[in-house]
Amino acid sequence: MTVRVKICGITSPEQALMVQQSGADALGLVIYEKSPRYVDIDQAATISAAVSDSVLAIALLVNPSEDIVNQVIARVKPDYIQFHGDETPEFCQQFNYPFIRAVRMRDGLDIDAEVAAYNAEGGFLFDAWSDDLYGGTGHSFDWSRLPTTTDYKLILAGGLTPDNVADAIAKTEPYMVDVSGGVEDSPGIKDPIKVKAFVAQAKKNK
Repeated sequence: MTVRVKICGITSPEQALMVQQSGADALGLVIYEKSPRYVDIDQAATISAAVSDSVLAIALLVNPSEDIVNQVIARVKPDYIQFHGDETPEFCQQFNYPFIRAVRMRDGLDIDAEVAAYNAEGGFLFDAWSDDLYGGTGHSFDWSRLPTTTDYKLILAGGLTPDNVADAIAKTEPYMVDVSGGVEDSPGIKDPIKVKAFVAQAKKNK
């Protein structure tokens, strides 16, 4: 089965169209003010409107208030919310809205316990750990820490580039790969050549 590709940190409708034309299966909108790829709810709604029905729009939130989540659901209407902070299972599940749970790979993490706690229909996104950053670190982690078999959608993130994504897929067999900085000229500005190369490398082994 072909691996799906998510391009995260889209900051304009023009970028959204470009990544879709490049063959991406999903795009991410970062509604988190501390991110260099931040878009507000109005911008996210405008970008989401440019996403075709065949491509997933995913809204990334970090430790949001209930009100922000409800605004995102009502106005952006994403296919999934991606909870990328320290949100509890109870917080994520109270909205009765499909979500992806980001798992930041800190030392000593019990992956099985983390997965068991969340009813994440969209899957679990595994990302590098940072003491002070919630994603977008540009760093990878030891892929051998990931389970070899899963009963959920495994999404691989963290330091992926056109140069290493094929190797990452061969080693982890994910449902989806997620890239942001690895296909950029600068934070929030995607490079069409890098995006096309990333998608091609990710999908070359069907």
